[in-house]
Amino acid sequence: MIEIKRALVSVSDKTGIADVCAFLQKNGVEILSTGGTYDALSKAGIPVQKVEDFTGFPEILHGRVKTLHPKIHGGLLGDTTNPDHVKQMEQNQIVPIQLVIVNLYPFVKTVLKPDCTLEDAIENIDIGGPSMLRSAAKNNKNVVVITDPRDYVPFMEEWNQNKGKISPETSFQYATKVFAETASYDTAISTYFNQKLGIKFPEKISFAFTKKQKLRYGENPHQDAAFYEPIFAKSEFEALQGKELSFNNMLDFDAAFHVASLLPKNAVSIVKHLNPCGIAFGETVLESFELARKTDPISAFGGIIGIHGIVDKTAAEEITKNFVEGVIAEGFTNEALEVFSKKQNIRLIPIAKFSEALEEMDLRSLHHGLLIQNRDFDLVSKKDLKVVSKLKPSEEDLEGLLFAWNCVKFIKSNAIVYTDQNSTLGIGAGQMSRIDSVELGAVKAQKVGLSVVGSYVGSDAFFPFRDGIDAVAKVGAKAIIQPGGSIRDEEVIAAADEHGLIMVFTGMRHFRH
Repeated sequence: MIEIKRALVSVSDKTGIADVCAFLQKNGVEILSTGGTYDALSKAGIPVQKVEDFTGFPEILHGRVKTLHPKIHGGLLGDTTNPDHVKQMEQNQIVPIQLVIVNLYPFVKTVLKPDCTLEDAIENIDIGGPSMLRSAAKNNKNVVVITDPRDYVPFMEEWNQNKGKISPETSFQYATKVFAETASYDTAISTYFNQKLGIKFPEKISFAFTKKQKLRYGENPHQDAAFYEPIFAKSEFEALQGKELSFNNMLDFDAAFHVASLLPKNAVSIVKHLNPCGIAFGETVLESFELARKTDPISAFGGIIGIHGIVDKTAAEEITKNFVEGVIAEGFTNEALEVFSKKQNIRLIPIAKFSEALEEMDLRSLHHGLLIQNRDFDLVSKKDLKVVSKLKPSEEDLEGLLFAWNCVKFIKSNAIVYTDQNSTLGIGAGQMSRIDSVELGAVKAQKVGLSVVGSYVGSDAFFPFRDGIDAVAKVGAKAIIQPGGSIRDEEVIAAADEHGLIMVFTGMRHFRH
């Protein structure tokens, strides 16, 4: 057990610090402190000694050097169970410090300020704090170290239970939190510096995330899972109501959000197992939802809905007619929330700024490493399109083709989508051959009574053979948008001309694995 006689306290976040220090003083613990923490404790009437009086060395360099002293780090690192350490400490007039309460300069909060300069960021890089934390955490069998204000109350409770002593197990737990905190802190600095240099893929990379919530389960009920948010960007995934989220729910919410966010106002995407089963936009959210659901009403059952707009009462009433897992939208009117409140299991997640949340990188874990890429948010415009067929598209055709193109990028490859100008008609997703996707998309449309005659066809990658074009023509589609780039492009274009189809190339592929 660790008996505490002397404590070193230096905190940026002063939440609860007066309470825990008053507790320590009441129990006869000598308290050392610096700067603002010293002032705060003194004003609270708690006896405290300045570190510079303890070390006999003044704070210098505008406070950059105040705890970097042998009397501090010797007192933290000295192993009092080691006779040689004890002898050296006595020879150098170093007394042990058994408790450290330190949290760090608010680097992340500082750099997130719009007017933060590089100089501001550098001045908020803590040096003494991490040094003390690491020294104390290394020597956790002799020193208790606390960096999280939430641990003050449990610490005091254990003190009372053990009559002034803290168990080695608790000390080790606190030390573990310390190393996670200092690692996260250094990662934040490294990330910020890389951003300043414009480096997306540095030679060495670390990520700092904070646990946001435990999830109901992972991909399957026997798997545990949790959701973490990056320290530089607080997640907006806060459910207003509904069951606890699972791993799969989170993935589908993310997908539904991203599909809708890149489409016009009031766009609706319905996602099932990471694949859209209906996408549309109309004059209102209600109209968009009804059009999107029409694509595949069977798959829409139990899906997650992404809405680039505000959900009102009429849309909420229509959405709740069938079972859905959840809705992610820019917002919900009070009347809509009242409707949803009658279906308490439906999860509701508002994200106020759909169009501003598209800068994150795409991380994929492998058994032996990590893949990182930019998210596929690139769009093409009319001026980027190359018309390769003899038949030329009208302005209306171009609008329909671009809608098909902006939908197909979110469908698992090989992907084919049939659309009209503002809604999907049939979706062929995740097939091993492109011709299968072409045929599947048409079949699914016909299955629900939708005609693909005169439709626009989006293909996420080039057609390797003319068979896909023949199949598109067979069901009566009007035009095709695809990247181009096949060694058989001439054969494919000739097939389009033979069938009287419009074909445009984008020069951009949208594989989604």
